[in-house]
Amino acid sequence: MKKGKGIIFLVIILIILIIVAGVLLFFKITGTQMKNANQQYQMQVATNEINQEQEAQIIEMKEPQIFKGTDRPIAVMIDNHEDALPQGGLNDAYLVYEIIVEGGESRLMALFKGKDLEKIGPVRSARHYFLDYALENDAIYVHFGESPQAKSDIKKLGVDAINGIYESSTSFWRTRDKYAPHNVATSTQQIKKIAQSEEYTLTSTKDSVLNYSVNSVDLGENAQNADKVVIPYCDWNVVTYTYNPETKRYNRNSKGIDETDWTTGEPVTTKNIIIEKAKNTTLNDGENKGRQTLDNIKILEGYYITEGKAIPITCEKTSRSSQTIYKDLEGNEIEVNDGNTFIQICPIDAEVEIIGAEPETEEQQENIVEM
Repeated sequence: MKKGKGIIFLVIILIILIIVAGVLLFFKITGTQMKNANQQYQMQVATNEINQEQEAQIIEMKEPQIFKGTDRPIAVMIDNHEDALPQGGLNDAYLVYEIIVEGGESRLMALFKGKDLEKIGPVRSARHYFLDYALENDAIYVHFGESPQAKSDIKKLGVDAINGIYESSTSFWRTRDKYAPHNVATSTQQIKKIAQSEEYTLTSTKDSVLNYSVNSVDLGENAQNADKVVIPYCDWNVVTYTYNPETKRYNRNSKGIDETDWTTGEPVTTKNIIIEKAKNTTLNDGENKGRQTLDNIKILEGYYITEGKAIPITCEKTSRSSQTIYKDLEGNEIEVNDGNTFIQICPIDAEVEIIGAEPETEEQQENIVEM
């Protein structure tokens, strides 16, 4: 009996050991599975974070980079007299307008968005028709002095404007490397500081005037070659753009001078050029200084030029504050390459030249509009 009980006891012990071993094996397997599952979860979380970051980067890449964010544009009148060269900030502007003023001279208005620039200028006085383009960009308009018509229109149109003549010498200062009146400079920090004191909003949700594309714009097989563009404002005031196929940008020359930046010394370049031809006439403002007015609230003829190609376009503006719509000759709004743009609003009788290789087909030749 004792022997039988011993065998039973051993069997019980063996069963217990088997059960314990099974339980330990179960927890080991379960623990390994849980560890693997946790590792897989952590890897999935990390992968998702990477994917989300990559997706955000892709989304950002699909958005135009030249015009983004809610910073309100700042429009600064820039002196374009020969003694004012070189100018500061043009390469950082998303848009630059050049328009005729008195005496055959032209003046620039550079628009900045989300930029922090220590020196912009030389800043010059306001002309009333530049307000039309500050308004359509919802920009704070910055100038140093003003014509009588500009002064009246700024008030009448409710333009958020800053006249540097009435600001401190730390906000608008005269530099020593140029002579007055071609030597006034300012900065974006000072402009924003003044704007805040005037209770101007520094944000804007207004859409861009231009229809930017993140993909390279194809102007079609009938586009004209545009390796060089010559835009005369008068006999001695001629703007020339020369295409660089390596950078796919145009270098700017004004009055026979290759333009460079006032601070960096780098060449002034642009991705896009828009030409508009508008009639200008002498304005009777009582001062007999030959100031001009511009017939621009209508449909104007012009060109869009980018990456060595050019097409004829129309430029439609229905009111002083409405945004200009740029269309091809079939009536479709054009796409513009993501990059900075110079808009050259030149006299209607200006003999603009767009120089490049001859068109290959008769159809291409027929589609070239003589300017």
